[in-house]
Amino acid sequence: MSSSLSTRLKYVSLGVLVVQTTSLVLTMRYSRTLKEDGPRYLASSAVVSAELLKILACTLLVFREHSKYVRALNQVLKEEIVNKPMETMKLAVPAGIYTLQNNLLYVALSNLDAATYQVTYQLKILTTALFSVTMLGKRLGCNQWLSLLILMAGVALVQWPAESADASQQTSLSAGFQFVGLMAVLTACFSSGFAGVYFEKILKETKQSVWVRNIQLGLFGFVFGLIGMLMYDGQRVRESGMFQGYNKITFTVVVLQVRVGVVLFYFIFMFPLCDPCEY
Repeated sequence: MSSSLSTRLKYVSLGVLVVQTTSLVLTMRYSRTLKEDGPRYLASSAVVSAELLKILACTLLVFREHSKYVRALNQVLKEEIVNKPMETMKLAVPAGIYTLQNNLLYVALSNLDAATYQVTYQLKILTTALFSVTMLGKRLGCNQWLSLLILMAGVALVQWPAESADASQQTSLSAGFQFVGLMAVLTACFSSGFAGVYFEKILKETKQSVWVRNIQLGLFGFVFGLIGMLMYDGQRVRESGMFQGYNKITFTVVVLQVRVGVVLFYFIFMFPLCDPCEY
């Protein structure tokens, strides 16, 4: 791939990722605040549904990579997943962290407005940089550290309380809910940084297809998500089913989660996030 084509592809992929991520945040926030007559959908159920769709999407991509032969697909999945249990088990750690992170994002968006969430969640750039330095041995220049400090200052300013006498300008969320949302998004930032760098490290150490790795990640994510759903929402699932409260908006959120995840891992694979400030 030529340098110009690679650069163009990088920015196109980044643009698609930004648009889809922003759409996901706004749609997810809307879905968590939408008032309906029936019960609201379970966040844990949406996480499990997204993992299932991601496994299906990546399986189709592997199928396409091998000239659409079912026998070739079965052979690849058997050789790379079943016959290499230790390689597969390496994905259990980031899968568990991503499952926790996805659930925390629903908590955060249920308690914070979309703008505060989106700006605060950019701290994952800082955590990714720190984990890249400690885990991958990367070095950041002065301009990059300065960029990270400016990012931290911007996040701090967003959290600064606004002073206004007009009650209509005050947020409807209580301080307690805001604190819960803030803690959820900060925890998600650290988990996102660690899991992203850990996954990049695995990709660099092996020659497996990124889509096969995503299938492995999705399998563990599905198991962990299912366990979490049964532990925390088991009673509600037994009473009204796993897909209670689902509507068109909910399905849109799930599909956007899958698309953002697939594009993100493609971006990491093609253009490793060794230099977080570059993007």
